[in-house]
Order: sequence, then structure tokens, then C-alpha cells
Amino acid sequence: MAAVNSNMLELNTQMPEFNLIDTISGNYIDSKTLNKKATVIMFICNHCPFVLHINEALVKLGEDYENKDVDIIAISSNDVKNYPDDSPEKMKENALNLGYKFPYLYDETQEVAKCFMAACTPDFYLFNSDKKLVYRGQFDNSRPSNTEKVDGKDLRNAIEAVLNNTNPDKNQIPSIGCNIKWK
Repeated sequence: MAAVNSNMLELNTQMPEFNLIDTISGNYIDSKTLNKKATVIMFICNHCPFVLHINEALVKLGEDYENKDVDIIAISSNDVKNYPDDSPEKMKENALNLGYKFPYLYDETQEVAKCFMAACTPDFYLFNSDKKLVYRGQFDNSRPSNTEKVDGKDLRNAIEAVLNNTNPDKNQIPSIGCNIKWK
């Protein structure tokens, strides 16, 4: 597996707009309707070993913030022709099997990933209530190749900072994962 770092979109960037189908509910999610204090956008997929490594912790993240002032949105932008495990049908199946408490959107045209400058799975972005980017980077220090605990501490610390009306630490480490499978 070739590891790719995230692009580290510039802080204070306005959240790119999107309107994508949620593979779980079949409803469209429009970024204009996201109005919580914090919004997490994460680019994931079904087959990436880096995502598989943190999936249980992603489920826990969704559970922990389900009733808080946080929107969590997962997006898959992979080319499904060459990676059929990432098809919308498989996305829904995977999300239901794992118990995702957040929408899992399909970016068929890959335009949303390009607007976010997403490069890998997983790739994480946190926006404040003004929809300004305040965190981008890794979930935590754990990787499939090390023994560090998967706890999501980097992303969780950033979310808690936003919820507590403070700025996340500006010392942010890029995420690492499989490259997005471009068409």
C-alpha cells in the first residue's frame, strides 16, 4: 500500500459547497444546511487499510458526538469502476454493518474531493460555525504499521476546542493514507 499525505488546505478556508447523496438514507445532504458549531468532513472509503485500521474509532466518534453540536459527514470519492468495493451500494452496506452514526456521501464526479484538495483516505477537515477551516490533518498517531492506540485524539482535541470556543492547536500533522482513486 502506497501512503500519501494530505494536502493541508489553508486554515480559514471557507467550506466548499456540496450537495451529495447519502448512501445510507438515500437523501441528499447540502452543505448549506450544516449549521452546527463544528462540522467534520472526512474522506474515507471501504477498502483502504488506513481507514479499516480506524473504522471502530470512527464509529465511536460518531456515537460520542451524535447528540452534541457537531455535524460529522463522511464522503467517498473513489473511482468505483476500478474499485467496485467503494460503490454506493457497498458504502451503504459497510456503513450499516459498522453502525455509522453519520451520513456517508458519494462524490461520483470527484469534484467535491477536488474542492477540498483531498488527497488520501482518511483525510479530515474541521470547520467552525462560520464554516471556516480550523483543523485539517490526522485522526491520531496510529497507523496500520505501528502499535499506537487508535483514539482519534488529534481530531477530538480540535473538535473540543471548537465546542469550547477556542482555536485548535495550529501545529497540525498531515493525515496519511491511500491516495484517492481518481478516474
